[in-house]
Amino acid sequence: MPIPLTPGRLELRRHVEGRLIGLRVNRYSWWVHARELADYFLPRRYKFLITPNMMSRGSPINQHMLDSTGTLAARNLSSGMMSGVSSPTRQWFKLKIGHIDSTQTSPISLWLAECERLMMLVMQESNFYQAMAVVYFDLVIFGTACILIYEDPTDVIRCFTPCFGEFYVDNDGMFRPLIFYREFTLTIDQLVDCFGFDNVSPAMQRQYETGQKAGAQLTRELVVAHAIEPNNDAYKYEFPDHFKYRECYWEWGGSASPQGGSSFAPGFLSLRGFNEAPHIIVRWDLVSNDAYGRSPAMDALGDVKQLQQEVRRKAQAIDKHVNPPMVADIQLKNQPASLLPGGVTYVSGMMTHGNAGFSPAYGTWKPDVAAMTQDLAEIRERIKRIFFNDLFQVASQYETRSNVTAVEWDMRKSEALVMLGPVLERIQDELLSPAIDRIFAIMSRRGVLPPAPPEIQGTNINIEYVSMLSLAQAAASTTGIERVLQLAGSLAGVDPAVMDNIDIDFTLDKYSSLMNNDPRMIRSSQALQQIRQQRAQQQQQAQQAEMAEKMAAGAKTLSETSVGGGQNALQQMIGARP
Repeated sequence: MPIPLTPGRLELRRHVEGRLIGLRVNRYSWWVHARELADYFLPRRYKFLITPNMMSRGSPINQHMLDSTGTLAARNLSSGMMSGVSSPTRQWFKLKIGHIDSTQTSPISLWLAECERLMMLVMQESNFYQAMAVVYFDLVIFGTACILIYEDPTDVIRCFTPCFGEFYVDNDGMFRPLIFYREFTLTIDQLVDCFGFDNVSPAMQRQYETGQKAGAQLTRELVVAHAIEPNNDAYKYEFPDHFKYRECYWEWGGSASPQGGSSFAPGFLSLRGFNEAPHIIVRWDLVSNDAYGRSPAMDALGDVKQLQQEVRRKAQAIDKHVNPPMVADIQLKNQPASLLPGGVTYVSGMMTHGNAGFSPAYGTWKPDVAAMTQDLAEIRERIKRIFFNDLFQVASQYETRSNVTAVEWDMRKSEALVMLGPVLERIQDELLSPAIDRIFAIMSRRGVLPPAPPEIQGTNINIEYVSMLSLAQAAASTTGIERVLQLAGSLAGVDPAVMDNIDIDFTLDKYSSLMNNDPRMIRSSQALQQIRQQRAQQQQQAQQAEMAEKMAAGAKTLSETSVGGGQNALQQMIGARP
């Protein structure tokens, strides 16, 4: 059934079209800069114009790239982020309710563990991780990336990753990237398959019917517009106000005006609402309240340009050295000549004119290829550092050393993690948490998750990240605890009272938590208190028994000690008569 056209929805159509045009203007400078980034790093993940029916999409488009160091360094960073933050081969998050997590044995813990297992299974069986790999690569290059997570009847979820150039982003009043618009192309056949024959414009219906007979018309493309934004002013557009977000699809361009007298021509291809955001936008780094982010590729762009230029100049220098431009005696202008290795060119008068014949135009000049090679190596190393490759290759930095100390290892790793720390925090806040919330909500609505225990109905679930990088960050912070304990231990030899400043129980618990050990390794405060009370009672009983034993032994000694007059020492003490 077609979507009914109401005055509120006509107003919504004008709203989204006007906002898309405004967002296009605001994005212009980022769009142009992204074109340059794509030229030198990732040419096939960017669209400069959304133009239908382009037949040149497969043509070579990486004409600026002579050296792939920048792309490889970016790939190493994105792969390291993928495996270190959200690896598909290991669990990278835990669900918690208060202090209860999935490692304990209560019914709540068992329910949390089953939810974690099912969520990991859905992520692995769907295209979630394939999409996440693309998101990390886009994030490293363009500074802004997006993933769309929809419900899927087969795999529970289905993810899409629009490329930079297709989508537009804007912030809400709290500077959160919650406004998402895009333009993309679909064929006539895809359009009808996605949205239904009744919802497309009359012009597209006619072309589809023609294509059903001829076939070729079905492959014709058109531009489709897409908008997702908070449903704050639903009353104006007659949209259900219980949804937090609304989504609109419509044909962009000529289908916006009524055609053939149909009341559905200026309407929507699709109009839906969501309880949680289906669009997840993540930025690498931000300046003020910018909607679009900054990236390592932006920092490395100058170095990559220099690298490409020097690689070109080095190749030209080698080419001129191996096959140099020549100068020749005017006598040889119309004479046969050979410049091939081993070839001979005969010149008259060579005995009398020693300089007659061919010679290099540069004389005895030889390019300093070694110096060029060294400078290129420095540039490549600088590019790798910009992309944090040294962070993900800490071990390989010591391949020529065997005397690396544990302190040096910890300091190197801690320094690198501090540099990447703010980015990890932003990725967890803008990408991972919304993705987990969205997947959990979809699975809950689909009945994939088991029923929650009654005692936690309506309780908020917290997310704890246990990825390799988050664990490495936490483990790096244990160095401060170790140093404090070492200092206190050394001072305790001078003044034992210094240990009164340290809460040993909390320190041990904190240290174990930072190392991501099983929480059951450390006893709870209640169990610890009970053990200490039992120990104190045992010690008190032992002291009492020891005192009684000493008193009995003393009495025996006194009773056996003679003081004369037929009395022993004990009788003498108590004043007994013989």
